[in-house]
Amino acid sequence: MSDTYDVLIIGAGPGGYVAAIRAAQLGFRTAVVDREHLGGICLNWGCIPTKALLRSAEIFHYMQHAGDYGLSAEKVGFDTAAIVKRSRGVSARLNGGVGMLLKKNKVDVIWGEARIASAARGNQPGAVVVTQTTRAEAPKGAKGAGTYGARHIIVATGARPRAIPGIEPDGKQIWTYYEAMVPRTMPKSLLVMGSGAIGIEFASFYRTMGAEVTVVELLPQILPVEDAEIAGFARKRFERQGIKILTGAKVTKVEKAAGSVTATVETGDGAPRTITAEALISAVGVVGNVESLGLDALGVAVERGIVVTDGLGRTNVPGIYAIGDVAGPPMLAHKAEHEGVLCVETIKGLSTHALDAGKIPGCTYCQPQIASVGLTEVKAKEQGFDVRVGRFPFAGNGKAIALGEPEGLVKTIFDRKTGQLLGAHMVGAEVTELIQGYVVAMNLETTEEELMHTVFPHPTLSEMMHESVLDAYGRVIHA
Repeated sequence: MSDTYDVLIIGAGPGGYVAAIRAAQLGFRTAVVDREHLGGICLNWGCIPTKALLRSAEIFHYMQHAGDYGLSAEKVGFDTAAIVKRSRGVSARLNGGVGMLLKKNKVDVIWGEARIASAARGNQPGAVVVTQTTRAEAPKGAKGAGTYGARHIIVATGARPRAIPGIEPDGKQIWTYYEAMVPRTMPKSLLVMGSGAIGIEFASFYRTMGAEVTVVELLPQILPVEDAEIAGFARKRFERQGIKILTGAKVTKVEKAAGSVTATVETGDGAPRTITAEALISAVGVVGNVESLGLDALGVAVERGIVVTDGLGRTNVPGIYAIGDVAGPPMLAHKAEHEGVLCVETIKGLSTHALDAGKIPGCTYCQPQIASVGLTEVKAKEQGFDVRVGRFPFAGNGKAIALGEPEGLVKTIFDRKTGQLLGAHMVGAEVTELIQGYVVAMNLETTEEELMHTVFPHPTLSEMMHESVLDAYGRVIHA
């Protein structure tokens, strides 16, 4: 073998590189294998570059509405190439930062395509065969093709966009998030298939930049994982911005022509309609990257494209683990990072407990922003809870009004019997930064009484979190 490690991780995305760093901190000789880019999809083609694009759109929006703030801005415009260049530059900077962190922690980087040839048995380490990749140039100092030994092998290969038969992305008129992040020109019209976080973020970006946008969602509610009241509030805002939304609808056929794509959409009334746009973004979910890893031959349990684990990263085959998107939902970078830490700490023998998916926050960075944690009102009732629900509007908050952002809502859900915070849901300015307050409260098992007695600074948006709790118990002050 070329070399032998205590821990070898396949995939250098958020889960993989964080797991590698934590493993090194715990004294393990560690390596991470990747075939394309350090930082994975999130850093290079997902979370980070989309936030850079959305920030450009946000600034453009404020420039267009400068008069609302007593300011003036003339001949406001944008340069598509410059927007994309900034977004790619942000990713490149962070990509380099991941490389520096791995080097600092003495984690070896191995560049290439990985396949697990065997799992560890007794004193015999497992084997990972790495072949040369043509996807991207190797980082400086990275090791290359060869067979590497490892006592513990962690699969952190992430996921890729799901393709619908007959509507497969072609990179020209049918896009995934890859193409949507690097438009050569700003399309005048766009059809978005799917209204989860990815679809809605791109719908928001392109609409703000002037495109005519239509969103088609199979389910009756946009943002299907969100609380229905919050999703309904957001939908009204989107539609006021000019986004056309079709729910309970399905794209059944797509026909491509020079410079356009025409989709046949079946709606609930049974009457098909056609929508023509310059491009279609397919945002109908992702599937785990489980192929070509040798998992089947080793007997690793995989169900519906997801590696089955015990909640601490362990698969049914000793010595092989899985974390992040490839280990199942919620498919979020912060979930992957935390799983990576739990996995290597479990390998080390530290006291760990399985990740509670109900306490993982979700954020959508559209305009308005959406953030949530825990149970929705419907889910809480379905689980048998007698709930108390509190609400507070942005219109009652001084900071929101001063910011020129008076439209939004904070909603909290409590167990009437115990005072346990079951869920929190927000829509409005900067709620992706606020939600963590409720996440901390839930992890500390904070009750309504403790939240009501907590002093929130004034004037801040966070005061609405306090008021929403007060409202659930009939004690709201400013509404």
